[in-house]
Amino acid sequence: MSVRINDIAPDFTADTTAGTISFHDWLGDSYGIIFSHPRDFTPVCTTEFAAVARLIPEWKKRGIKVIGLSVDGKADHEKWKRDIEAFGGAPADFPIIDDTSLAVSKAYDLLPADYYIPTDGRTPAHTATVRAVYFIGPDKKVRFTIYYPMSVGRNFAEILRAVDAVLLTDGKPLATPADWIPGQDVIVALSLNNDQAAEKYGELDIKLPYLRFAKQPG
Repeated sequence: MSVRINDIAPDFTADTTAGTISFHDWLGDSYGIIFSHPRDFTPVCTTEFAAVARLIPEWKKRGIKVIGLSVDGKADHEKWKRDIEAFGGAPADFPIIDDTSLAVSKAYDLLPADYYIPTDGRTPAHTATVRAVYFIGPDKKVRFTIYYPMSVGRNFAEILRAVDAVLLTDGKPLATPADWIPGQDVIVALSLNNDQAAEKYGELDIKLPYLRFAKQPG
């Protein structure tokens, strides 16, 4: 069964480039991102890991823990990290999960409907659907998921924007409009009437009775 928004993210214990971790314990009280890949030493994935590495200051500033997943082993991950740093100019200082058993990929329902995956001669095409991003809250519930095809590199600027939107609105009567970027006005939920919304968030810009904007809090 697929892992959907508001589901508890499956827990797992796995070997990683940072040692053995129990995922829920590792996440602790933080928000976290799992981003998954079909194989090491593949071109698109190398550019993506480099993008995540360059964003380490941004993840830390937001208190976000990031962890990568690939269906190859720890030894290959350690070698691949050198390529990632050489290409991206920043070290991949985050754990990368050894998922040679495919246990984590199966727990997150990342594999094709036909589970037969060869052990020898496995190619990226065999694990093509291991191309997902999960953003998970401190309560271990999934906040958003994004899937990409093999041929399309992930837009980590958009992932960071979505993270910012979740951090701003999580548990609050707020939402963000289409194409929102940090600093722009936000939408006040209909759970507050106009007086309550104005008292909580200041002057409202009422476009429609059900579409009311306010300045971004904070």
